[in-house]
Amino acid sequence: MESLYGELRAIARREHYRAGSPQTLQTTALINEAYMKLRKRDTWESQSHFLGCAATAIRHILIDAARARLASKRDAPTYSYTQSLDSLAAAVPEDEQVVRLGDALGNLSKLDPNLAKVVDCRFFAGMDERETADILGVTDRTVRRWWVQARAWIHNEMEAA
Repeated sequence: MESLYGELRAIARREHYRAGSPQTLQTTALINEAYMKLRKRDTWESQSHFLGCAATAIRHILIDAARARLASKRDAPTYSYTQSLDSLAAAVPEDEQVVRLGDALGNLSKLDPNLAKVVDCRFFAGMDERETADILGVTDRTVRRWWVQARAWIHNEMEAA
């Protein structure tokens, strides 16, 4: 954990920046929350396995925080999702979009866990194709194919919501 702190900090900083001003968790708090989720496990198969699990933990933390903020608001407006996953990554997402993305990823993980893991690594952890391929133990080309499939599925799912 200590040797990977720098990478975790980079992931958390990127997600904090992406979340914009409504985000209440600071970078260090996000790392600490992820650590609290991950500390129960004693052994890790590899560094890549740990980073993949950390990406998933960070996703859960950010989605839970967005849900909590939405629950505290009254008459929260509804937004239509018309952007692709790439546009959402580039823009400052609204809490409702983050929650819808979390729900869509939950459904996707039931349908195809590999596609959901690719989204965790690429979108939430900001990893490139090669890093994602190392974590999942597949080729770059497979990651590219899964990323296209996952984005299309999530886009359709969020448009339907």
